[in-house]
Amino acid sequence: MSKYLKKIVKALEIEAEKQPEMFNFAIPDTWMSFDYKGQKISVHDGNVLVNPYQFYRSLIKDVFLKEKPANLSGYFTQNEVPYGLQNGDWIKASSVYSMMIRTSGSYDHDRTGYLMDKNFYNLKDTGTFIKTLALLPNLKRMGIDVLYMLPIAKYSLKDKKGELGSPYGVANFTALDPLLKDPMCADHTSVEDEFKAFVEAAHALDMKVVIDIIPRTNSVNSDLILDHPDWFYWIDLKDLKNYAPPMVEGLKDTLPAKKEYFKDLFASPNVEEHLHKFRKNPKEIDAKKWADLVNAYKSEDNKKEILDLVQSMFKMTIAPAFSDHINDPQPAWSDVTYFRLYLDHPVNSQPYLNKLGEFEPYILFDVAKASYNPGSKPNKPLWNMLSDVIPFYQKNFGIDGARIDMGHALPPELITMIIDKARKIDPNFSFIAEEADPANAKASIQKGYNMIIGNGFLMEPRIKEGKFNDFVYNTRTMPSVVFACGETHDTPRLAARKNEEVLAKMLSIFNLFLPNTVPFLNSGQEVFEKQPMNTGIDCTPESALVLDKDDPLYGKLALFDRYSFHYLHPRRWEMIEVLESANKIRQSLIDILLKPNKIIPLGFSAPWDLAAGFAYPQKGKMTLVIANTNCEEDVIHHIKLDNIPSSFHKDGQIVSQIFTSENNAPLDSIYVQSDGHIDVNFRKGEVKVLVIKA
Repeated sequence: MSKYLKKIVKALEIEAEKQPEMFNFAIPDTWMSFDYKGQKISVHDGNVLVNPYQFYRSLIKDVFLKEKPANLSGYFTQNEVPYGLQNGDWIKASSVYSMMIRTSGSYDHDRTGYLMDKNFYNLKDTGTFIKTLALLPNLKRMGIDVLYMLPIAKYSLKDKKGELGSPYGVANFTALDPLLKDPMCADHTSVEDEFKAFVEAAHALDMKVVIDIIPRTNSVNSDLILDHPDWFYWIDLKDLKNYAPPMVEGLKDTLPAKKEYFKDLFASPNVEEHLHKFRKNPKEIDAKKWADLVNAYKSEDNKKEILDLVQSMFKMTIAPAFSDHINDPQPAWSDVTYFRLYLDHPVNSQPYLNKLGEFEPYILFDVAKASYNPGSKPNKPLWNMLSDVIPFYQKNFGIDGARIDMGHALPPELITMIIDKARKIDPNFSFIAEEADPANAKASIQKGYNMIIGNGFLMEPRIKEGKFNDFVYNTRTMPSVVFACGETHDTPRLAARKNEEVLAKMLSIFNLFLPNTVPFLNSGQEVFEKQPMNTGIDCTPESALVLDKDDPLYGKLALFDRYSFHYLHPRRWEMIEVLESANKIRQSLIDILLKPNKIIPLGFSAPWDLAAGFAYPQKGKMTLVIANTNCEEDVIHHIKLDNIPSSFHKDGQIVSQIFTSENNAPLDSIYVQSDGHIDVNFRKGEVKVLVIKA
């Protein structure tokens, strides 16, 4: 039990003997989240100097190994499922933290001002599975019980974006990113051992581990090209320079790839020109030459990537993917391509293609949206491989759930294969759909997902437009649980929007109490990080330029560059401490939170008031959670209680305050007024929890 954590401890002990005098390795004080007995020096700026070998050995022994032992089966094969939430529905009672190991565990340990793969101590500044263990105790303290990890698989460095490349450009589904290996353990452990230790540590703290898988796309330099060139789409190398999604005259921008638009789509000269760029795969063109290429790639003296060899020997290349929406202004995605899911063209497109002539397998909006436009001949070997990815991680690492990236574009039959294979191993494996549109929530649940992402990240920051209230008051009746979140790894940061940290704090706390939702924190949100990880959704060109120009991380994006969150933010403990207090109240309400139809929305003096709140009935008492969504002014809110039973709003009844997000706010005496309302003072962005006893 806890086999791999013990293996890490042994490796650290061996390496510590080689570095007995090493004692100038800086970590942020928020990583010092346990009673560390070793030697340390606290620096006035928030850094703590430690011997990293001793620190991480102590962290593992004094925190994770002192908790319950854990093995590498799914969490709920070892533990009872709470609240009767079977078949992966345990996610409904969870609180999720989105984590990117490469960035979340990154820090300038030698304080040079730069993040290096090999720093002054010959260790990594960038994140590893081992270093990221230091975050878990504080996340547990904040109520987090699910670690949702952005992709951790090996990705390609060819045509990479930024300094490090995107982890979404996966080159090998079943190989872990070698950059996540920690040199502290030298060659005593593998990166696989270290991920196993990470899962053991999470399970020891009653945390579940959810990974991101990307079955729709793969790197243009995928390891799979070698054995399966027929799984990809090919063009001549000379056409790559001007390769782009074709614009269709007469159609609006960003239309879904539905067959009602195909008459105009395939009548476009730009589309016909685009289709003629595609070629047979190189193995089919010249099998002998392909065999020579394979031998050259496998030779001991080869230093070239597989795609480099193809480009050199065949003058061909993989066609990049692009958006599945017609006339989407996004350029092609240079680092990834689509898998060839069908061996024939989409059925919906064939009548139009037949009129134009013969075409090789191609990438176009119809092919990209295979859920709308399937072929009739599934690429069964590819489907089998894709549906075996999650079982690989279940069997080898004991993961508990997965988000399927771009699952909305996959054929329903393939989604069924993926879900069924995982649930055969672990009936309580949980699935999250990358589905933002609440209108598709019911369909996602019918496919076997446990929840959808939802559109909270678009709605919540738009308070004065009324979208925040639309979101929070409508979650109760959604057919699926959704994330309660104001930001993701693809959006602007809350702390960079108008009202900045006031907004970020208010939403982070109030999201703990929304009915029919799962609270979601984006890594770095707890320290008011301003710089987005990516500028993918709801962003402007200026979104990446929110840091001071003298900040070493100015203009960098965590999804592509070396990046460390600003863990030394002056208010770095504030969110951690207030979320800890708020989560204790959330846990006391969890029974009623799982029954959204029992939760009562509260009204205010007018529908346009900048406020939101709910009442949670329990035996003998009514708990009110209310947010002042006015993040610019202190106000008095007139809160109507006529929705709740009359026994809780009698004239003169005492209302007790048990929580405020603003510790310096005065504690007022609150009484129910004769017409059944209460008047409550709020600081800007303040969240309060009040209790009325019958």
